[in-house]
Amino acid sequence: MVLTNQRLWWQMQHTDDFLNQWELIINDVSKTDVPLECIKKVVIKMTGGKQKTINIHALVKQGLSMEEVESVLTRTFNELDAVIRDVDFVVDISAVANMVQPETDKLLGKL
Repeated sequence: MVLTNQRLWWQMQHTDDFLNQWELIINDVSKTDVPLECIKKVVIKMTGGKQKTINIHALVKQGLSMEEVESVLTRTFNELDAVIRDVDFVVDISAVANMVQPETDKLLGKL
């Protein structure tokens, strides 16, 4: 079976080793401006030990646009502002790899 570059790249993106490499890269990046499309979940930790999780993937699957998801997040942050202790973003490694790898391949292909 002959694999085209596109097909080979698609198969590579679904291997554990490929995603683990991207996870190592992402862990070294400051996450101050992460595109919403690259976040799976937002975990809001509040004083008193409670936490609220907003599952972005689930909201998108339910049909919400990214603008609507952003509104949900903004509204939630505003409502919980006084009790928020910490916010964790669960990054979608696969989405980041899918965004960045084609551009990386273009750049490296020119070398």
